[in-house]
Amino acid sequence: MTNIIQVENKMATIETETKGKGIVDTHILGTVCEHLYNGVTAIIDNAKSQVAIYVNAHASMTFWSVGKYIIDDMDYRTYSAYGKKILATLSQSLTSRYGKGYTYSALTRMMKVARVYSEREMFAMLSQTLSWSHFLELVTIKDPIKRLFYQQMGLVEHWSVQQLRDKQNEMTYERSLIAAKPDDEIVEALESITPLYVEPDVALKSSYVLDFLGLGSFYSEKNLEDAIALQLEQFILELGQGFAFLERQKRFTIDGTDYKLDLLFYHFKMRCLIAIDIKIGKFKPQDKGQMELYLKYLQKHDMQPGDNPPIGLLLCGEGNTEHIELLMLDEDRIKVAQYLTILPDKQWFLDKLNRSIMIAKEYGERKIRKDSF
Repeated sequence: MTNIIQVENKMATIETETKGKGIVDTHILGTVCEHLYNGVTAIIDNAKSQVAIYVNAHASMTFWSVGKYIIDDMDYRTYSAYGKKILATLSQSLTSRYGKGYTYSALTRMMKVARVYSEREMFAMLSQTLSWSHFLELVTIKDPIKRLFYQQMGLVEHWSVQQLRDKQNEMTYERSLIAAKPDDEIVEALESITPLYVEPDVALKSSYVLDFLGLGSFYSEKNLEDAIALQLEQFILELGQGFAFLERQKRFTIDGTDYKLDLLFYHFKMRCLIAIDIKIGKFKPQDKGQMELYLKYLQKHDMQPGDNPPIGLLLCGEGNTEHIELLMLDEDRIKVAQYLTILPDKQWFLDKLNRSIMIAKEYGERKIRKDSF
């Protein structure tokens, strides 16, 4: 890349060599012009970006303020037939003056956003990153905790509105490990998310859909690993943002015995190594013991200063949910998930989540009873 000193030297060369000759080196002139063009466009683009952010936030606050004013002024009447007529008349007057941005439907959406996001300071802060279209999508999510998940993840991962819709369609919340936790734990984990850190149970899933691998009904662990290696980019996309691939079939030698870890990743927002071991069948208790050995080795030999302790992810082909839940509820660094080579319907994910919640709740109640004695 040409720096300013090189450009100045070339400009001086142009002036010296062409003085009084009427001759210009078009190559040098082109370089100088390109440098100026890149510098000026960078300034303009940055200014436009800042203006866009300001305009977006200002527009969102205007719409929110209109919705809040209508709610406060009309109170319960907004739900009545009389209130609807008032809104319709108001929308006609506003549309006549300001255009189609204030139709009846637009006003009702403003009110809905103002009801869900009722605190001005909180909305103002969120609107620095999220657009009005993001808010219109978020308020369609009735469950407040699920809405908080998509809101927080959308903030830190900079989802577009279409990505936000896609993530909902992919059941990202229902598939996250955090979704099976008690509500207060979910909220605490979600509120702790920053652009530089995310809790493991938020970033990791209970099930991964690997339908893009093109595997048939029968395959070996090697077939599965080979397919993942060929479709590594798609596999990383399914894992989620923040994963960086490090190594396949990482070898450990402990007391003269060789071990091989299927896949090793690093996650930038969890700030730790992620060891992934793939199992064709159901999860077995000995799988946990083997993963514990891998994690201790990685922590001793591969963990870097500033890293969090490594996390192990066991990917199993069959889901024995109760077995997994009972063994893993108090385990922070080892996670178990099921992989699917065929995409199931959405109800499958909901049923799986409901089973996990029920088992976790029963386990928690038993633990409370035990601790009380």
